[in-house]
Amino acid sequence: MQLIEPHIHMVSRTIDDYEYLARAGIVAVSEPAFWAGFDRCSADAFRSYFHQLTDFEPRRAAQYGIQHYTWLCINPKEAEDLHLAREVMKLIPEFLTAANVLGIGEIGLNKNTRNELAIFQEHVDLAIRHDQLILIHTPHLVDKFKGTKMIIEVLKSDKRINPDRVLIDHCEEHTIGLVRDAGFWAGLTVYPVTKCTPLRAADILETHGTHRICVNSAADWGKSHPSLLLDTMLEFLRRGHSQQETLDVFYNNPCRFMGQNPRFKLKPNAIG
Repeated sequence: MQLIEPHIHMVSRTIDDYEYLARAGIVAVSEPAFWAGFDRCSADAFRSYFHQLTDFEPRRAAQYGIQHYTWLCINPKEAEDLHLAREVMKLIPEFLTAANVLGIGEIGLNKNTRNELAIFQEHVDLAIRHDQLILIHTPHLVDKFKGTKMIIEVLKSDKRINPDRVLIDHCEEHTIGLVRDAGFWAGLTVYPVTKCTPLRAADILETHGTHRICVNSAADWGKSHPSLLLDTMLEFLRRGHSQQETLDVFYNNPCRFMGQNPRFKLKPNAIG
């Protein structure tokens, strides 16, 4: 069965991980811009990073028959520095025409601060003005519920926002209802240290249904692994769900969301 990884940070992973993804049946990956594990000191550092995401990484993925897509932003953690954030945001429009760019992300909140909120709103405005999809990061652990509510309030207050074109990621049991009830796409991240395990993700899929949900590993430089997407798919199958139901969650749903950008080349399909 073919799979799509809707959120992974391949700049942090080795060629061995690409080989694993190919063997696991993953035919496309989506890589949002994110925090590198340290704070970058200049807009030029982000310019180099955007070149990596739009030029080098797609070529590395193609060696394994994997389509590589990306999203651009300055991440919430580094957005606390307003001057740097705004300098980085000035760079983004020149990269939006790259062949693998799907939209603006992963924007959002980290500690729910005033500066983070300001830059989040400016990113949303940038996305709307350039007709881009939006991928959103919600805070970790104790800040998640409050941050998710703040994010939804900003989005709902802007009449230009089409909820179909927004995915709010890293949802958990206590936030997925907020996101789905507001009409947005929801992301489940299988990253056991601070987010979901495969068992919890499967529980959420069974409790809340599979409509408008994308499952991802968000594997990066931390304690994470690309195998967790496949592990969740196998757990979903083990519970008796059909291959078509499983395909809908782990392949068709990412196609439905990301396919709103014509640069995304894969289409939903059925098991014949």
